[in-house]
Amino acid sequence: MSNQVVVIAGPAGSGKDTIIDRLLERCSNTTRMVTANTRAPRPGEVDGVNYHFMTNEQFKDEMEKGNILEHYYREKTDTYYGTFKPDLEKRIASGRVVLAQITIVGAKYLKEHYNATTFFIMPSSLEDLERRIRARAPMSDAEWHERMEFTRREIETEASWYDYRIPNEDGKLDETVETIVEILRKEGYNLG
Repeated sequence: MSNQVVVIAGPAGSGKDTIIDRLLERCSNTTRMVTANTRAPRPGEVDGVNYHFMTNEQFKDEMEKGNILEHYYREKTDTYYGTFKPDLEKRIASGRVVLAQITIVGAKYLKEHYNATTFFIMPSSLEDLERRIRARAPMSDAEWHERMEFTRREIETEASWYDYRIPNEDGKLDETVETIVEILRKEGYNLG
């Protein structure tokens, strides 16, 4: 089986989605994996495009059918998130390289079962990360400190597991994307 699955992970605000968007624009043989979740769609989000939106009951039913390959549950919001097998398998069958923005639980699953190459996007500094996150959504200092504690833990305990740790410095997005493209070509991916 040729290499077809790529994981792009990292803390909130690290630029994962923007990097995937650039890879999709630049590399004609790529597609974005669409994960499932049970939260309500945000304004502008489309079912099957941004996420596969389900109720908790539908999600559990899909898990029983074997269609949720891995998942995690966020207790505070009573929300499930997971890899939706029908979406992933359809994209792999198309012959394209599948880009997955996913947590470490999903990254480990995709590495083990789909031979994924995994990237962890590193913020250039915690100050840059704070500015990016606060610019996206207002939050209290308590929320910010909770987010930063999670981010520190992610960087200290999870980042080393990934195949590649790539810095995404402000103003250097093109260089970050170029580095990822070069690595994927060396790893044997047909990016188009």
